[in-house]
Amino acid sequence: MKQPTDLPDVFDPRVHAAGPPHDAFRELRDRAPVAWQEERAVLGWPAGPGFWAVTRHADVVRVLKDAGTYSSWLGVTQIRDPDPADLPFIRRMMLNQDPPEHGKLRRLASRAFTPGRIARFEATARARARELLAAAREADGEVDLVRAVTDDYALLNLTDLLGVPAGDRGLLHTWTERVIAYQDPDEPAVLDADGRPVNPRSPAMLAEMFGYAQELAAHKRAHPADDLMTALATTELGDAEMEMFFFLLTVAGNDTVRSAAPGGVLALAGDPDEQRRLWRGEAGADTAVDELLRVHPPVLSFRRTAARATELAGVRIAGGDKVVVFHGSANHDERVFPDPHRLDLDRRPNPHVSFGDGPHVCLGAHFARLQLRVFYEQLREACGGVELAGPPRRLVSNFINGIKSLPVRLREP
Repeated sequence: MKQPTDLPDVFDPRVHAAGPPHDAFRELRDRAPVAWQEERAVLGWPAGPGFWAVTRHADVVRVLKDAGTYSSWLGVTQIRDPDPADLPFIRRMMLNQDPPEHGKLRRLASRAFTPGRIARFEATARARARELLAAAREADGEVDLVRAVTDDYALLNLTDLLGVPAGDRGLLHTWTERVIAYQDPDEPAVLDADGRPVNPRSPAMLAEMFGYAQELAAHKRAHPADDLMTALATTELGDAEMEMFFFLLTVAGNDTVRSAAPGGVLALAGDPDEQRRLWRGEAGADTAVDELLRVHPPVLSFRRTAARATELAGVRIAGGDKVVVFHGSANHDERVFPDPHRLDLDRRPNPHVSFGDGPHVCLGAHFARLQLRVFYEQLREACGGVELAGPPRRLVSNFINGIKSLPVRLREP
């Protein structure tokens, strides 16, 4: 199929800084659902070879489910190619592996991520949300919900689940920022001796985090507790696998809720009628969480690499080509979601891909849903509603759908 030459660009991180480019996504879904994208030099990062952008729901699901054709291991899962010297290191992470190796690591991790451990955590999360929201309500007038509530809510929940001592929690925030905000001008890139930006997932940039992971694992073996790091430290994971799990849990475990919670509030503030339905108990909590995740997925894109020549939506893809799925586009595909830009807190069915699909579906999805449900329930108890007090400031990224600031007013209960 011949590709049009005037297709919109959805690669440049600045395109996403004003919110998901839904007009561009719809044009791609309608005209070129598998569209070639130039990978231009931008924000100090060098140009790349380009990739195929996949924007329809059915095609996104097909790519995510077919690990034999669309590999996470070959070129790993970020759009930009890593330094070839770093590739063996980055491939040690479960996220960047294919079956059967991926399945072996996932089964080990799932022993730690038990439903029982997560369920026992609900009371802690509820008390934390109540405390943070009560303090936010004491602010005079408007409050930045991200700074006052959601950043701390996500981070403290994660560190409690991991078993990170209170005095070390700031380290996890610093490491997470370094990884997820590397495209944002507010978080200047670390440069090498030649003035080139250093990949935040490179061995040099992760050495401090990995050293800490080994120290924490050793401490948990000597002083076991009911937390994830104790569970992981007492499995047959090797040191390298332990380090990569700690990285994945720290970054993905924190940023999923950190992005989704303010994104959900932003969506509710933009639709007062649906917000009132939620406050009155007319919309189910579980369906509301999934609809808010659909509207504001925490992750914008994930990359695969074609393991062999194939065809997708009538487009021939060569072996070795980069194939990038866009979650926000799939979640608004009119072919699957009637009236996709309408917030419907009772939407059923709701097959959104905010947690991915296939073998790499998010291992912590249950934990994330629990935290979000508790947060919205406590928000409803803490105030009579939420309205915007100014525009949000978004993360400049084509990977994480982050919100850096969300000025709101919390109405009286």
